[in-house]
Amino acid sequence: MEHQQGALAGLRVLDLTRVLAGPFCTMMLADMGAEVIKIERPGAGDDTRQFAPFKNGESAYYMNLNRNKKGVTLNLKGRGKALFLELVKTADIVVENYRPGTMEKLGLGYEDLKKVNPRIVYCAISGFGHTGPYSQRPGYDIIGQAMGGLMSTTGWPGGEPTRSGTAMSDVLAGLSAAIGTLAALRHRDQTGEGQKVDIALVDSVVASLEIITQIYLTEGRIPERIGNRYESCYPYDTFKARDGDVVIAAANDKLWSLVAQVMGQPELTDCEVFKTNPLRVKNHASLKAVVEAWSRQHTVSDIVDRMLGAGVPSAPINNIDQLVADPHIADAREMFVEVEHPKAGTLKLTGSHIKLTGTPTGIRTPSPLLGQHNREVYGDGLGLSEAELEQLQAEGIL
Repeated sequence: MEHQQGALAGLRVLDLTRVLAGPFCTMMLADMGAEVIKIERPGAGDDTRQFAPFKNGESAYYMNLNRNKKGVTLNLKGRGKALFLELVKTADIVVENYRPGTMEKLGLGYEDLKKVNPRIVYCAISGFGHTGPYSQRPGYDIIGQAMGGLMSTTGWPGGEPTRSGTAMSDVLAGLSAAIGTLAALRHRDQTGEGQKVDIALVDSVVASLEIITQIYLTEGRIPERIGNRYESCYPYDTFKARDGDVVIAAANDKLWSLVAQVMGQPELTDCEVFKTNPLRVKNHASLKAVVEAWSRQHTVSDIVDRMLGAGVPSAPINNIDQLVADPHIADAREMFVEVEHPKAGTLKLTGSHIKLTGTPTGIRTPSPLLGQHNREVYGDGLGLSEAELEQLQAEGIL
């Protein structure tokens, strides 16, 4: 595990989030060096502590998203509220993903927190955002994908609306939250004023649709499920090979001409129905048949080698076992990193996808045990005595 300081060293983040979107945001901040204090429910913790898969009784789901964080427990009601406000005085950022209005009912919303720390950046992640008629609706990843339009355009023609293979709504919201928080932090550092960052899962999905929504807004056509091809260019799709499926991504005329050359059919570039990208998109079905008549004669690795040799983007479709063993992804890019955890033992976690040359990201510490840093944060940090800590624990505050 790395032990260098990161780009965000010196920043303190109070992390009230649970499950995925919020923890993904704070995981990135922690990977970049921020001191992230994860605040969990006494006796229970984050729901994901009970999410599979497990190693030696510890959730790998939790361990992956909460590495590099310190862990404390706190009941935000009663005496716990005052303790939290003391922590806010020392913090730069608060991140929460409760339903809108929950923190306000506790007297801990942004307007309350900025009274004790006007410089605080307050990031709130929810299903539908803190404004608008849907703000009180609960939101999980599949809700974001459904309401945000992603499911309607994912899948095969004639098939059912399909959720993407991973929790993209949560991940997109986590990314958006990190970006918005850092932008607000930049403003804070210039003006001394914090602000609230309001991130919705649904908004994050809508933003990701890019060309899909523009097709309807421009042409009045409702985009449908089209499998693996792309609406805007062709051939940009998966194609059948002799031993599986292969991706060829020819996004412009030059690349198409190179594909035709690799196939030994350069005359295809002069074919009237394939001459321009709009024509290739229009006639994608017939062009796919032409490409597959060639690709079915070759193996995936042969096609990829030939295409890459000619400068055409091409790739195999990795299974997860192939992904984690890939020498470029796993080793050179350090996307799977070995970590020592006090209970789980040695395990591999997904590395940081953000590579910084001067202040490298990295996994410096494993995820915390429940309440592991209570004494450090409340005792050393806030000056509570051992007797006070024991009393708070007995009362269910810690």
